[in-house]
Amino acid sequence: MGPGPSNPYPGAVTAAGSPMLGHLDPAFLDVLDATCEELRQVFRTENSLTLPLSGTGSAGMEASLANLVRPGDPVVVGVNGLFGERLCEVAGRLGAEVVRVEAPWGQPLDPEAVLRAHPAPRIICVVHAETSTGVENDVAAVAAGKGEALLVVDAVTSLGGVPVEVDRWGADVCYSCSQKCLGAPPGLAPITVSPRARAALRERPPTWYLDLGLIAGYVEAGGGRAYHHTAPVLMVQVLHGALQALLAEGLEASWARHEAAGRALQDGLEALGLELFAAKGHRLSSLVTVKVPTDLPGGLDEAGVRRRLLEEHGVEIGAGAGKLAGQIWRIGCMGHNARLRSVETVLAALGEVLGR
Repeated sequence: MGPGPSNPYPGAVTAAGSPMLGHLDPAFLDVLDATCEELRQVFRTENSLTLPLSGTGSAGMEASLANLVRPGDPVVVGVNGLFGERLCEVAGRLGAEVVRVEAPWGQPLDPEAVLRAHPAPRIICVVHAETSTGVENDVAAVAAGKGEALLVVDAVTSLGGVPVEVDRWGADVCYSCSQKCLGAPPGLAPITVSPRARAALRERPPTWYLDLGLIAGYVEAGGGRAYHHTAPVLMVQVLHGALQALLAEGLEASWARHEAAGRALQDGLEALGLELFAAKGHRLSSLVTVKVPTDLPGGLDEAGVRRRLLEEHGVEIGAGAGKLAGQIWRIGCMGHNARLRSVETVLAALGEVLGR
């Protein structure tokens, strides 16, 4: 029940026992095509270039910027947590003119401040679900005023569990990961690229492995399956199993389940006398953040609480990240774990350890 990975859907576990196939085996290519189509449904997009990128969510972040940013490009980045900071770091390494728009950690970004930050940005980057703070940012409002800028959206902790509407928003690139609300193990970074962003991709980006133009030659069936790198075959099969489970339930039903479980977790934490961290009205259902109480029992520190939860109850929750280390706990409510029984388990365990 930490910030990821979450427990996988049973269908993903079953798929992990699939026979090993070659990355050019027609049977695997059928699975790859099906997985790409399933990802289009989950991203709510018609984008042709939609695929499970080899690597974790950070590979999606790196690919998004490395394929678009040219030295000197003005890139506006919303920063209200660790992953906004990372977007700045990646863009800066690529030679961008990084324009930071900050909000206090735990508070949402002001969309108008993001849009006013530069008169003509080439790229705007926003983290939809800030994993370090449990805050949901208003991507739709930023998208509505982006003008000619390309909008890059981090949906690592939202895709599959919180409404993500790539085409409706007008997001140009959106990336996520396999191990959170999608309910598979870590190792893949789903990504989708709009036609407008695709036309703007660098011909020779400063990365070979994450060159989306080259990868498209393998992923897209009409391209003749040009070999680029050996796809993580088993991981794609596992993600396919997880996406089948998610879509069989229904995307809207999954969103509602995450919302109900997240709300129950927030209410239960407050009933234990704990204080939630993220700003009210902008709290993620998929990742709930709570302040570490000052009156921990028996000489325990915050790490000691987490250790007892794990050793005595088999429940893992996450520590604070970055400058919030030691100050908050991050409790995931994602994918197969976004259920009331999981919420009741973590609340009962936490209540026992805290003596509440």
